[in-house]
Amino acid sequence: MSAKMRPTECCEQLILPLPLTPERQAAAVAGFKALADPHRFEIFRLIAVQDAPLCACDIVDRFDLTQPTISHHLKVLREAGLISVSRRGVWAYFAAEPRGTALLRGALSDAGTREPAFV
Repeated sequence: MSAKMRPTECCEQLILPLPLTPERQAAAVAGFKALADPHRFEIFRLIAVQDAPLCACDIVDRFDLTQPTISHHLKVLREAGLISVSRRGVWAYFAAEPRGTALLRGALSDAGTREPAFV
């Protein structure tokens, strides 16, 4: 990016967000990609609003998708770090992963000091 002089009558000073480390950027992009699918987005929302882990059977019952398709979507959300799974006998229970959701929030927010783009 060039740091050329801006006209005095131009809009307000441009503020840039703090840079992310390559690892944090890659993790945030993976999370947003996982949520780009409408079904995964709604599955994640359903899981995220629960007070306790949600049984896979309740997720399958809620959507007009086959069980293998739901399993695929859950796998993508797990791999993106947005949900976690715990097993109880033959049942799988899913919960929102606080670190994953915090990473997405942090990638969108202006935490800390912001950097002016032009001086």
